[in-house]
Amino acid sequence: MRKAYLIAELTVHDMEAYEHYRQQVVATLEAADARFLVRGGKRMQMEGADEAHHDNLRTVIVEFPSMEAALAWYESPAYITLIELRQSAADGRVFFVEGT
Repeated sequence: MRKAYLIAELTVHDMEAYEHYRQQVVATLEAADARFLVRGGKRMQMEGADEAHHDNLRTVIVEFPSMEAALAWYESPAYITLIELRQSAADGRVFFVEGT
């Protein structure tokens, strides 16, 4: 079975609310047997245009055992309650990609 990766590129505009989200999301990921590979950190643009790059841009990558596990986590009651909190604190895109 192929692993799945959540990739999020978010512009945080309410750091206090986003911190509440960050604290709560960890338990939901642990319950889904997922783990952070990237959680913010310094970003260096090497190629291509990226007008959206700025200090409040966060890149997050989470590894899941499978696409099925990733979708089950995203649709779980534990995470659904956090989506609105994340969306109120940050704008951006979130997507899943299958990989090895």
